[in-house]
This record gives sequence, structure tokens and C-alpha cells, in this order.
Amino acid sequence: MHRAFMPQSSVNPATGDVLAVIADHSEADVERLLARAAAASRRWRATPLDTRTAMLRRMADLLDEERETLARLATLEMGKPVAAARQEVAKCALLFRYCADEAAALLAPERVVRGGLDEGAVHFHPLGVLLAIMPWNFPYWQAIRAAAPALAAGNVVLLKHASNVPQCALAIERLFIAAGAGDGTFTTLFISGSRAGALIEDPRIAAVTLTGSEAAGRDVGARAGRAVKPCVLELGGSDPFVVLASADVDAAAATAVRARCINNGQSCIAAKRFIVHEAVYDAFAARFTAAMRALVIGDPLLDGTDIGPLATASIRSEVDDQVRRTVAAGARVLCGGIVPPGPGNVYLPTVLAYVPRDSAAAREEVFGPVAPLFRVASADEALALANDTTFGLGASVWTRDPAEARRFADGIEAGSVFINAMVASDPRFPFGGVKMSGVGRELAREGLRSFVNVKTVRGTP
Repeated sequence: MHRAFMPQSSVNPATGDVLAVIADHSEADVERLLARAAAASRRWRATPLDTRTAMLRRMADLLDEERETLARLATLEMGKPVAAARQEVAKCALLFRYCADEAAALLAPERVVRGGLDEGAVHFHPLGVLLAIMPWNFPYWQAIRAAAPALAAGNVVLLKHASNVPQCALAIERLFIAAGAGDGTFTTLFISGSRAGALIEDPRIAAVTLTGSEAAGRDVGARAGRAVKPCVLELGGSDPFVVLASADVDAAAATAVRARCINNGQSCIAAKRFIVHEAVYDAFAARFTAAMRALVIGDPLLDGTDIGPLATASIRSEVDDQVRRTVAAGARVLCGGIVPPGPGNVYLPTVLAYVPRDSAAAREEVFGPVAPLFRVASADEALALANDTTFGLGASVWTRDPAEARRFADGIEAGSVFINAMVASDPRFPFGGVKMSGVGRELAREGLRSFVNVKTVRGTP
């Protein structure tokens, strides 16, 4: 008897309209697609590197050609402003070109020489089939951030995407086919998270990468550990945005709005805790709150819209609950803090002051446009509060004191620290976190080598 599986539903978060319903793959489908990926892995690893990188360049060109169509699809499926969706597609093209340009140098054997004698080399060989379990908030970037370097290194990819962006998942697969990747080189699987977890144990899966919640990371990491398979986990964050006494307050406040509200506030590297020195707190709070209040909320398909709907009704309910619990604990609402009437999953941009340090907005990741403010009396207190979190993904620090900048760059416990700028990912720099923000790195040299066999070869020419 065949099991019945839940379909994947694409629902417009701005209107509630159902855009598409796509049936989950059956167990027989999964077996067929996994066998095809395993066969493709043997073919792709033997494909010359310049042929693989040529495919990556074709992917970049296709993304450029279809940017408008792809951006509109992402906006329809998960609600991000269409201007931001265009930027996401462009960034994916940038990553493909980076991997195509840099793969030869970063994957070339490294000679080991001592005393003038060539003693051997370190080689980098693909592992095989990579299972990528990806979220909905950046439906193209998250999947391609994992896939592009893995494919450049000679692996093939099975994508288990989030269930609310199935059309974006199909679009990525279609582009790979058009770029000449070949059957099974990149495959979209329509399965639940629990089925994807069970798939990790299959011997044909060589490695796994996940971007998602802390709970999902614990489960995937445990399964990968039991199966003795490498994994990369990116599990979110509660990034501090630190404004010190010497900061350019105008620049900090203007950037803080973008840092908090990127992707409607639904970004792992969005600023989520605003730690401000008392010497500039009042000025920063006034400018920041006024700018948050002035954001344009509306149809995400219109270019003038700053804030669109949250991706699902349940996400909005969770954000609203976190704000309510924080206010009940003693915080004061400076703007927003309500669910507006009307269609869609919009949550008003919100600034909270006098936030207790043990409240929901201080201790939990809030995945929406909500900004808790914290007043501190010194740089020491600011650094301690920045690190007072279970997460460690990114941090933004604002200061015009070079010594202070160096101190915070060294002292903050995070995978990246940006001085006088908002946190952002870049193909040239490794991306990932520490503590409960995950393990491993994506992008740059580290990303290209995340899923390779680092092999020592000695005694050969």
C-alpha cells in the first residue's frame, strides 16, 4: 500500500490566494530520483572542471535574463518586496560567476614543500550526493548558496526546499536543466522535513546541509552524526547592532532600519537587538523610530513598497505573540506593535524600548520587523550584552574609535562582525556562525571545500 503524502501549497501571503498545489513525491519517486542522482554523481565528478564551470556561467546568464520573472515569483510565493527579490536573483548570478572564476584555483592540489623538497600534495575530491534542506525566506539564494560551490567541486545536489515555495524550487531545477547540468545533477524533492531527515541515513547520500531552525539543526546534525556524514548547519541568529558613544548616529539609525527590515525582517542576519550607549541613546531612538514609522507598507509587487507581508499567517502570529509577551514583561512600544486590519500577513514595523533582558524579544529570535532597544552605560556593558545570547551569527558595530572597533571585532562571539555597516553575505567571504547559530561555513574558499575529501597524496610526481 502506498502512503498518502501532503501536497506542497504555494499561497500568496499578500492575499491568501492559492497559487499552486504540487503533490509530494511518493516513496517510489524518491527512490527513482535518488538512484538517478547517484548515477549522475559518478558522471559529474568525472566531468572536466572547465565544463562544470561553463555550466555555472550559463546559470548566471539565465538568472540575469529571467531576473524579473523569477523576482515576481519569489514575491508572490513568500511576500518579499519585488525590488529585494530582484537583488536576490542578481546575487545568485554573482555567486555562480564567483564559483566559476575561483574554482580552479581553490580546488587545485596544494603542494607541500619543505627544505626545498616537494613532499607531496593535498587534493580535493567531491564526496557525492549532497542533500540540501533549505528555508523559504531567500528561496533562490539559500538553495544556490549551497548548490553552486557543491556543483563546482563535482558533487550533485538533491534539494528539499520549504513547502511554501515549491514554484521557486521548480524554477531553480528548470534553470539547471536549461544550463545543461544533465539529468540528476540538480534535483528538487517534494518531501516533508521528516522524510528528508530519514533520507540522511541512505548510503547514497554523502553529506547534508541545512539552513533552518535550531530544532531542525539539532535533528539533522544528530542524524548526520549517527550516519557519520559531514554537515553544514546555519541555524539563525539574534544579531546585535551596537551603537557606541563615538558613532555617527545619523548613519547608524538610517542603516539600522534596513538592517532590521531586510526581507520584511525575515533574515537570519537581520539586526535583532539594538544595543545603544546612553550618550547617544535618545538621539538614536528618535531617529530610528521615526524612520521605522515612515516605512511604506503595501503591495510587495510595487517598487515603492518597503514592507510586505510575512510569509505565513503562523509566522505573523508568532511575532505578535513575542511582542505581546515582551510588552507584558515591561517593554514600551514606541511604534507598531499591532496586527493591522485587512488582507495579508502584514505586521507593522515595531520599536520597543525598556526591554527586559530576560524577555522574549531579548532571548528569542524574532522573525519579523521588530526592534528591541537596550540602553547601556559603557562599551564593556555593550560587549557583554552583545554576547549574552545563545546565537552567534553576525554583528554590526558603530564607532569612530579605531581601538574600540578592533576590540569589538575581536571580542564579539559571531561568525562575522561588520564595523559601521550592516551585516551581509558576500561570495568572497566565508559565511556561518558559532554557538547555536550552527557549524561549518558556506561561500568563499571554505564553501567550495565544505563537501570535499581532503586527500593527502605522497610519493607521486
